[in-house]
Amino acid sequence: MLKLLLWCILFVLCWPLALLALVLYPIVWFVLLPFRIVGLAVEGVLKLVWAIFMLPARILTGPLHE
Repeated sequence: MLKLLLWCILFVLCWPLALLALVLYPIVWFVLLPFRIVGLAVEGVLKLVWAIFMLPARILTGPLHE
């Protein structure tokens, strides 16, 4: 009987949270999308700066032997 009561309490408490998460997840994803785009742009710029910075070292080491 106690298990049934616990399952009923869990059902009553969790289904509104599940519906809320289902509704809010796309909204949160849409709000965070600009930050992901900015992160990709910053990562690209940092890789470009690193490649320019390391170019003299790559030129001086010569071709890689494979």
